[in-house]
Amino acid sequence: MATAHDRAVLQAIFNPTSPYGDIPGLNQEEELIDDDSGFDTELLKQVKELEMRGVSAAEAGDLQAALQLFSQAVRVLPQRASAYNNRAQALRLQGDTAGALQDLDQAITLSGGTGRTACQALVQRGLLHRLERQDDEARADFEKAAALGSEFARQQAVALNPYAALCNKMLSEVINKLRNPDVSQMQ
Repeated sequence: MATAHDRAVLQAIFNPTSPYGDIPGLNQEEELIDDDSGFDTELLKQVKELEMRGVSAAEAGDLQAALQLFSQAVRVLPQRASAYNNRAQALRLQGDTAGALQDLDQAITLSGGTGRTACQALVQRGLLHRLERQDDEARADFEKAAALGSEFARQQAVALNPYAALCNKMLSEVINKLRNPDVSQMQ
């Protein structure tokens, strides 16, 4: 019976553009959560309600209301990362990339680089860096988010790493030649 590592190697060989170890059903992501235990429960409840209303407003296309709600959540609990991450998305949708990046930086800092909000913020910041053609910064963010369990980030990190794709492709060609040797070249 093949081990998980064996299956990951075979996946890399036969699907050279997929990230190493990215096997459907093999990587059962652990549900990331944010540690909100240090916040006052009443304030936390208030902030979560503001964020839910902000998300609803953004989904309805009312970005101004969403920004106001997310900003209010930031004022109530300025040390909680989630509202910064949500406000960054609304800012991005308004075309304010600089403001979005500033809020994403704050979300990552406040989260300590761990948990669901950090993972989401790293992916979003990576995408913004990629849009700005800052591939090194994008790759770094995607690699950090991938380490937190984001399969999307793992795929993006590989896509930004031409050497990994090239090595996987070359290995696949070698395996294919070993499986199907060209008899005419063996003489």
